[in-house]
Amino acid sequence: MFAFSPSRPSLPQDLVATLRPVALAKSRTLPLGEPWNALVPGGGLRRGSSLVVEAPAGFGGLSVGLSLLSEASTRGHWSAVVGVDDPGVVAMAELGIDLRRVLFVPRPRDAWAEAAADLLDGVDVVLVRAPGRAAPNVARRLSDRVRERSAVLIALSEPRTRWPLAPDLLFSVTQAEWRVSSRLDARYLTVHVSGRGEAARGERHVVVVPNRRGRAEAS
Repeated sequence: MFAFSPSRPSLPQDLVATLRPVALAKSRTLPLGEPWNALVPGGGLRRGSSLVVEAPAGFGGLSVGLSLLSEASTRGHWSAVVGVDDPGVVAMAELGIDLRRVLFVPRPRDAWAEAAADLLDGVDVVLVRAPGRAAPNVARRLSDRVRERSAVLIALSEPRTRWPLAPDLLFSVTQAEWRVSSRLDARYLTVHVSGRGEAARGERHVVVVPNRRGRAEAS
């Protein structure tokens, strides 16, 4: 796990050299774990694509975003988390994310897009939360950079601060419910998955993130 200052988001060159062999892999997709591999057309994250997870505050948007990158992390791919002040490293580990292969820029302030773009030189997946509504030109430049680097962008947003561009995949969380047993809790989320191509029709699913073991699963 590495953290970078917002005043210097660029990666050290020796670290870039370490990341590059995995980041530049030529496979067309990154792996997805349960339950997303059965809900996303093609069963993986297409390189060069931009995803948006839209959820009201408290509806588990961050958990969904992290669960989308967990399988890639487990398989040895590097990721970055930008603009998330407290991502919850314990919850990340329970989701299966390899914390040894995660770069954090928790408070990039207005440099969030620059920090994310710079990290794309060395990672396969960038999860980013803008401090407010992203400007269309800023979001477009970042999406272009993602395509150029054959990486994957996961942008977190809320209904009041929607991502300004139509994403390749949109995960819209419309309902969240904690169910409590005698000892353990699980959060059931209603997620509408839509997007371009095969995902254009859109489908609604109920997923559990996290389940009683801290993982993601189908309901």
